[in-house]
Amino acid sequence: MILYPAIDLKDGQCVRLFKGEMAQATVFNDDPAAQGLAFAAQGAEWLHLVDLNGAFAGTPVNAAAVESILAAVDIPCQLGGGIRDMATIEAWLARGLKRVILGTVAVENPDLVRDAAANFPGQVAVGIDAREGRVATKGWAEETDVEVTELARQFEDAGVAAIIYTDINRDGAMQGPNVAATAALARAVSIPVIASGGVSRLEDLIALRDCGAALNGAISGRALYDGKLDLAQAIATLKA
Repeated sequence: MILYPAIDLKDGQCVRLFKGEMAQATVFNDDPAAQGLAFAAQGAEWLHLVDLNGAFAGTPVNAAAVESILAAVDIPCQLGGGIRDMATIEAWLARGLKRVILGTVAVENPDLVRDAAANFPGQVAVGIDAREGRVATKGWAEETDVEVTELARQFEDAGVAAIIYTDINRDGAMQGPNVAATAALARAVSIPVIASGGVSRLEDLIALRDCGAALNGAISGRALYDGKLDLAQAIATLKA
């Protein structure tokens, strides 16, 4: 199971939100490239990047910050936030991004996800963000009536590389991940699932690893910045 350190970008800085609220952002580093290098130096195999402004705007906003990270590190990076058309997908992959994460368009334009996955095998993930089992879009600002499993199953045969499942109410709250819901999703689909939201300590990662479903990985942000989770130790534990 891979541990994906998260770098959430708002106004060019590395931040963490509390339950998805842009007004409740804590700045942890004003140098995204340096943060990426720090995670890589501690043994990270991947980086998980989010353009928070872009998620609300519907188009990339923190492109300069993302590009600085891509130029600084030699490990693969995945990016979500504001990626809603084929031109943007193509542009990011051409700049060296390993994987794009499509969230809002997975609900609003699922054909785009299928087309992108077919054109760029292994480089397109679906981001499913949910509150109480219902999918939220546009930077978590809009809630839908779509159920998590219902959306995920739409892409079973699309060639999607992964599903990144975020429980919004757990994100940044340091209350532990929603292990049961994540495991249920992983058992419901054959697409690899990455858990996101709430990982606050080593025991949370162990619980996800041992949940009874084969997860591809887990994303952690605030716990790494706060020092409550040691990245090198966590990576070693997940490989044990």
